[in-house]
Amino acid sequence: MPLRVELKPFERIVIGETVIINSGTRTSFLIDGEAPILREKDTVTAETANTPVKRLYFCVQMMYLKNDIPRYRTSYLGFLKDLRESLPGSREQIDAANAHVTSGALYKALKEIRKLMKREEEQVAA
Repeated sequence: MPLRVELKPFERIVIGETVIINSGTRTSFLIDGEAPILREKDTVTAETANTPVKRLYFCVQMMYLKNDIPRYRTSYLGFLKDLRESLPGSREQIDAANAHVTSGALYKALKEIRKLMKREEEQVAA
């Protein structure tokens, strides 16, 4: 079943290794296929990956967008270890994200890690 995507003016979406930038008007389209898809607001860049959660997210994001888990596995395990040390109270969510990565459900892992990013932001703000 195709995915319906609605983009605001000048909003970006990443489909595989391609970035699509919307024109000046709101638009809607259907995507049919198996390519990895992320909205720009759900991406982390190498420059903004400046916390343990964001570094792990960026690594899983690259696994997902490049469709290449083995290439990033060593980095991932290091970031996972760092995250466990920095957020010991979030073990359950970290383990859930890791289970998704292990099973190849990378988009689900990204969703779980986004929850951790919110928790991390709340801790910094407090």
